[in-house]
Amino acid sequence: MEEKQLLMIPGPTAVPPSVLLSGARPMVNHRGPEFAAVLAEATEGVKKVFNTEHDVFILTGSGTGGLEAAIVNTLSPGDLVLSVSIGVFGDRFASIAKTFGVNVESLNFKWGTAADPEKIRARLHADKDKAIKAVLVTHNETSTGVTNDMAKIGPIVREHGALLLVDAISSLVAMDCQMDTWCLDLVIAGSQKAFMIPPGLAFAAVNDRAWAAMEQAKIPRFYWDLKKAKDYLARGQTPWTPAVPQCFQLRDALRILAKETLEGCFARHASMGAAVRDGVQALGLKLFADPAHASNAVTAVRKPEGIEVGALRKLMLDKYGVVLAGGQQSLKDEIFRIGHLGYVSPLDVVATLGALGLALKELGVSVDPSAGTTAALKALGG
Repeated sequence: MEEKQLLMIPGPTAVPPSVLLSGARPMVNHRGPEFAAVLAEATEGVKKVFNTEHDVFILTGSGTGGLEAAIVNTLSPGDLVLSVSIGVFGDRFASIAKTFGVNVESLNFKWGTAADPEKIRARLHADKDKAIKAVLVTHNETSTGVTNDMAKIGPIVREHGALLLVDAISSLVAMDCQMDTWCLDLVIAGSQKAFMIPPGLAFAAVNDRAWAAMEQAKIPRFYWDLKKAKDYLARGQTPWTPAVPQCFQLRDALRILAKETLEGCFARHASMGAAVRDGVQALGLKLFADPAHASNAVTAVRKPEGIEVGALRKLMLDKYGVVLAGGQQSLKDEIFRIGHLGYVSPLDVVATLGALGLALKELGVSVDPSAGTTAALKALGG
């Protein structure tokens, strides 16, 4: 029998069976009317998730490809941008910009904390000549389990006049993201997170300020040219061959989300996040992220003293079939991460915490292995 796994990482995430099956439909002509109908329905559904009246595009590629699209469509070599980073993926956004000759100024915050909107305000206020053309921010940093307050950051950047380019790859659907209300100019998301479909799609939402910047942008672009994407979408097509099965899956996953409602989905993720945080603390473990800005998509947990992260993750997988994520870069041997976004239920959270308690005890940690599940059930109202 094929080994069953409980995938509790921040992506790729589990996929509902009905969505998996929709990817096995017979192939259709990506230039024909059937695909055009799927693309139109999915695009409208994604637009509702972004909470925007502006253009939204479904791109074939990873979230990182979407971030590259944000850079190459709006900036020119030598432009000054402010990179607001709280972790690995904030740094990656900056690295993409540097690769294309953009002049990046870093405003970094201690890992485990959120960006301070007032420090962003102070830096932008000091930019009297308006040299900063764009600000790069990650809404939800999965490497540290921290969520930035985009509702505060957005208006601050808009007051300065710079473009605000946002990595919402792991936040969209899992938590509220009000693109228009929060003054976000170009926002990127990815399919393999809370959308509950396999990797392969990126989503780009573009407002009028971002379109205006594209008229001046000089970085060469071909595959990620959003003007081409707009032209082809008007015909019910994509400029290049799309990931057809994932588009069918996206349409069907959006139908599931529509039944749950976005508000219900946000509440579910908040509930899962609270249950995981309460559960790991009941097991005597310490959270890595500032509780005031803890993510409802992923929880970063400090390892117990004397325990190797790799050994804990291996035991969780080999004996209990639970897949946890490790730390990244300097946090590789310091934390492990529990993803709780997308197709995740209370039963998944309780099972994970139960297995974690048993694994900790087996590794020699003095712990009541049932404490995590008890705390989680209480948090879930059980």
